[in-house]
Amino acid sequence: MKKRIVIRPAVKSDGKVLLSLIDALANFEKLKRPTQAARKRLLRDAFGMRKRFDALLAFVDNTAVGYAIFFETYSSFLALPTLYLEDVFILPEYRGQGIGLKLFRACLAEAKRCGCGRVEWIVLDWNKDAIRFYNKLKARQMKEWLFYRLEL
Repeated sequence: MKKRIVIRPAVKSDGKVLLSLIDALANFEKLKRPTQAARKRLLRDAFGMRKRFDALLAFVDNTAVGYAIFFETYSSFLALPTLYLEDVFILPEYRGQGIGLKLFRACLAEAKRCGCGRVEWIVLDWNKDAIRFYNKLKARQMKEWLFYRLEL
């Protein structure tokens, strides 16, 4: 029997599901899970009065199996917004079924709907499966740019 894959925007009642998937990503990347204070901020920033990001959820037969978090930045050279993908994650046991591709395509559709000129993201250098996935999509690795971070 063919599994039913649904990609849809996350809504406030999906808060616990979104947090559980973020925990799963933290486990996958061997990072600490968000603290209680961070979890409250995530829910506020996703579903509050002043949204700071949007999220899509991926479901297989009504089971949440993945998510994407994204927000707009701006390119002064294109004079257009850029859709920045913060997270794209599918539970490991659901990979290889086309779910990630559907989720990624939904993000691209959102970028087009918003009039974005491009989509950008970063990938951990050890995540060879993700790198292969993005290479298959003909995404271009930006070798001339160095990634920096300053913690506040």
